[in-house]
Amino acid sequence: MPFTCEIKELPVQQALSVRTRSPVENLPNVIGQTYGTIIQYMSELGEQPAGAPFVAYYNMDMTDLDLEIGFPVNRELPGKGVVQPSRIPGGRTGTCMYTGPYQEIAPAYDALAKLIAEKGLEPTGVAYEIYYNSPMDTEPSKLQTLILFPIKS
Repeated sequence: MPFTCEIKELPVQQALSVRTRSPVENLPNVIGQTYGTIIQYMSELGEQPAGAPFVAYYNMDMTDLDLEIGFPVNRELPGKGVVQPSRIPGGRTGTCMYTGPYQEIAPAYDALAKLIAEKGLEPTGVAYEIYYNSPMDTEPSKLQTLILFPIKS
């Protein structure tokens, strides 16, 4: 399956997020509950997300994933409890659009890693997934996920 992978310059994006850990099999519940917590807090602030939700993966240990789950926002907002201000880094970034079931995303990661290596670049090791639709109301074959690999300076 061909993927649209590119190297782009992206702006820094302010966010509200929760940093947590989870085994891969618990991801749907952890992500859903965390999105709910963040949306509830944003509602208290009278704010709305500035775009699609994301998850940052700081490792790929499927038994103990180190995650940052959040929403982009239009400006830096204060944190409360587990919900804290954060940023999706800007600068040179490898991007790859994937359409399909989450459990079949690995070839898109491989295609993006190959492009970055071919360009002689090095990723930071953090992978972001931005979710343009939800498995709650979209069939798995039509789920759209933008993968971001920030590039080391």
